[in-house]
Amino acid sequence: MIGLGVGEKHIAGYQSDQRCHVTMLCDTNQSKLSEVGSRNRDCSLTTQPEDILTSPDIDVVSIASHDNYHRDQIVLALQHGKHVFVEKPLCLFEDELDDIVRNLKINSNLLLSSNLILRKTPRFIELRERLYNNDLGTPYYWEGDYDYGRLHKITEGWRGQIPFYSVVHGGAIHLLDLLCWLSRSQVKRVQALGNKLATHDTKFKRHDLVTALLEMEDGSAAKVSANFASVVPHHHKLSVYGTKGTFEQSHLGAAYFWERDPQSKPELVSTAYPGTAKGDMLPAFVKAVLDGTPPEITAQEVVDVMSISLAIEKSLQTQKPVNVNYQPINN
Repeated sequence: MIGLGVGEKHIAGYQSDQRCHVTMLCDTNQSKLSEVGSRNRDCSLTTQPEDILTSPDIDVVSIASHDNYHRDQIVLALQHGKHVFVEKPLCLFEDELDDIVRNLKINSNLLLSSNLILRKTPRFIELRERLYNNDLGTPYYWEGDYDYGRLHKITEGWRGQIPFYSVVHGGAIHLLDLLCWLSRSQVKRVQALGNKLATHDTKFKRHDLVTALLEMEDGSAAKVSANFASVVPHHHKLSVYGTKGTFEQSHLGAAYFWERDPQSKPELVSTAYPGTAKGDMLPAFVKAVLDGTPPEITAQEVVDVMSISLAIEKSLQTQKPVNVNYQPINN
């Protein structure tokens, strides 16, 4: 495990499979390393990520370091024969994604996946099943809003201190992945805008609000936003408009609407949200490594959603529509 903030939560996910043993923990912060190490006394401790990334005795590495280190650590892990599970985002820039894809092609026997955890939310799993059953008819419009509700993390924490932090890569990417997973369609083209009105007088120099319109391959339209300045608790808002019905989730709850009549009552949703823990995707990843079963999120899916996120950032900078440049790993 590299990075012991969120990374510590990966430990239980690996340990749920008795065939898997967590052997080494890394954090560049010595006090954090010692604290987590005290709770995991069977693990070796290091402040040097390379000790894990190049070790011949380690088969899988979890990367939960700061975003600007992800590319280098992923590539080094692949080059030393390791399967990789990485917190989002995969990387920050297009050339970094090119580098990762190149190394995935060279090391095609290795697995890579990412912790896009909304796929494990029971409420969204139920929604996906209902979409597959055509309960909502044909979806024609999707809305997803990543309301961060933790402004201090970009104005005071490491996110505002690294050379480039993207609220799209670091937040909205969850909704982008959820959209693709629910719709079974790819994003064709994006157009984005944003502002930093909420943080104009802080040390954070990038957009704290980004919203993007998405043109889907199936003809539907979508809007996805990353709202890091939101004065609300952390939440994932989602609306799916279909020809037979509508699903809406807000801070006040979730419901299915089946009628246009204002007197009709919606079907309230009680299925758990978020209903997940940070390590919930790890058991399936370990099983994929050891048994050859398909991972819950494939490397291609991780690369594809990163490609959408990069297109949004490019549109934000150019103020023009941008086609998504997908990169197939297996040609």
